[in-house]
Amino acid sequence: MRFVTLLLLLFTFGASFSQEEQGRYAEAATEFMSRYNDRDYIAIFDRFNVDMKKALPREQTLAFFEQNVNNLMGDITEMRFDRIDKGAHIYRTDFERAVAEVLISLTPQNRINGLAIKPLKDDEIPVLERNVTKMALPFNGKWFVFWGGTTVEQNYHVDYADQQYAYDILMVANGSSYEGDPKKNESYFAFGKEIIAPCDARVAKVVTGVHDNIPGELNPRQLTGNTVVLETDNGEFILFAHLKEGSIVVQEGQDVRQGELLGQCGNSGNSTEPHLHLSLQNHVDMLQSTGAKLFFDQIMVNSELKTDYLPVKEDFIENVN
Repeated sequence: MRFVTLLLLLFTFGASFSQEEQGRYAEAATEFMSRYNDRDYIAIFDRFNVDMKKALPREQTLAFFEQNVNNLMGDITEMRFDRIDKGAHIYRTDFERAVAEVLISLTPQNRINGLAIKPLKDDEIPVLERNVTKMALPFNGKWFVFWGGTTVEQNYHVDYADQQYAYDILMVANGSSYEGDPKKNESYFAFGKEIIAPCDARVAKVVTGVHDNIPGELNPRQLTGNTVVLETDNGEFILFAHLKEGSIVVQEGQDVRQGELLGQCGNSGNSTEPHLHLSLQNHVDMLQSTGAKLFFDQIMVNSELKTDYLPVKEDFIENVN
């Protein structure tokens, strides 16, 4: 159920250097791109200096590139030198699914002593504080907020800018999210439940064709799984992730009305059990986004009416009938 955001890998930069050394950095960047695209992460690790290898051992390095970088962003298509900052050469790098800055620092012996990969966000897109558009809950019936709120204790998403304040929501009965065989999606109360539009909007993005996971397993290569992203008239983007394979009934560019069916709750993508990942963001692409607070106009919370409410962890929530 957890998304992984790319963070700083390590900085141990050495002394500054003259532009005459651009050649060896260009060669190092070319080699890095080649090794990365060949999945030869061991060769990248082997070029680390002693301090880098101690700080980021071999297995951690392999997991970083395989799980955090390649699974999220794909292969590198181009690296372009951008600038020098505090001894590091910074390359604006096009990946298959994102644009990032790759920062490289070398020792005089051409060992890597600093490396970071940071996805870029579009600074021209204003960051949202919260929704202006009035929202209903995107489902019928009573659901349980597994992760939600504005603190890390309530909501681990708060630590990740691209999905800040996102919700993970499922259904619970008698203290459990399933009944029967825990390895079958059909045992989970949320699986197959209808996901509906929370407001009038336009379908900005649809991802389909992702298989539902066996509960307990993950598919980090297709992070959000079967996905719908809606755009409101106020420039807000609402992401619905992990939908059931074959259940999405809307198409990109389609206008939808509040309450209209989008698809069904599923267990696709980086998900361990059927649930809805729901997020308000300022861009159609999650990796380019900054998350925002998603309030609901009128809902029942633990059987009490709440207005303009942001659900928090362990709330039972439902639409007003």
